[in-house]
Amino acid sequence: MILKKPKFWDFKKPNFFAYLLYPFTIFVEINNIITSLLPKKKFTEIKTLCVGNLYVGGTGKTPTSLFLYNLLKKMNINPVTAKKFYKNQMDEQKFLKDNSNFISFNDREEIVKKAIEMKFDMIIFDDGLQEKWINYDIKFACFDSEKWIGNGHLIPSGPLREKMNALKNYHGVFLKTVNEDSNLDYIYNKIREINPNIEVFESNIKIKNISKFNIDKSYIIFSGIGNPDNFKKLLLKNKFKIIEEITFPDHFNYQDKDILKIIDKANSNNAEIITTEKDFKRIPQNFKEKINFLEINMKIKDENKLIQFLKTKINEIN
Repeated sequence: MILKKPKFWDFKKPNFFAYLLYPFTIFVEINNIITSLLPKKKFTEIKTLCVGNLYVGGTGKTPTSLFLYNLLKKMNINPVTAKKFYKNQMDEQKFLKDNSNFISFNDREEIVKKAIEMKFDMIIFDDGLQEKWINYDIKFACFDSEKWIGNGHLIPSGPLREKMNALKNYHGVFLKTVNEDSNLDYIYNKIREINPNIEVFESNIKIKNISKFNIDKSYIIFSGIGNPDNFKKLLLKNKFKIIEEITFPDHFNYQDKDILKIIDKANSNNAEIITTEKDFKRIPQNFKEKINFLEINMKIKDENKLIQFLKTKINEIN
């Protein structure tokens, strides 16, 4: 059974339930300590880059991985995206496969072997920072600037996979924003308190196919993603009239009955239906002509700074 992320995880301060579950965070902490002691393996025949997160879900790892893939290609590097196979993450795997060279196996070492065999220059792993035995050449952590670290506690008391001190071991951070004018000084300062040498890059999402929508119409929106708030905020920012939002757990496996309920609501309200591209890949084929989805583009506030950062890191590897 897939559960929705508890709302109290994203409170700015821990509440009663967070403190109630706090003793159980010891198991996550022990696991993190044990895995950090594992022998590290560095792959010398191919460069490795990992885009991961400390905060569970909704930080934009997959769009960031695809953005880096296209950026590296423009830099005359031959990259491949990769993701460890998880049956409940087929949407993300299909998204990467449809938009890039892509490899997926049950084991990340098998992915590396295949990428070397296919003569790629670099692997971009979507997720995998918690695979501590791999010594990735470049490590990025992604955060949503509004959710940030939620209540700051480890799972199950909060949304963190690791304590924030883990940033000492990372090279860069991507901060996802909906509003380009957001003041992120507080987050910048917190990150640099932990790692003064880490580079921080702001990213925001634009609607690529906005011309296909009539914003004078009413819309019902639905999603099963890690952070549905940003999906709604992006639409509101672009003046969409949303009459109802329906949310499901992350990576939700839609059945006919789920989509039929949404279509019935839309028909009774004379409304259109919008979902995310990742959700669209998970709905039954026979309903796809009745549902629209957003295509998005990721933008980096200072792309030249990111290019220079990547060049420097790649030269250091060589």
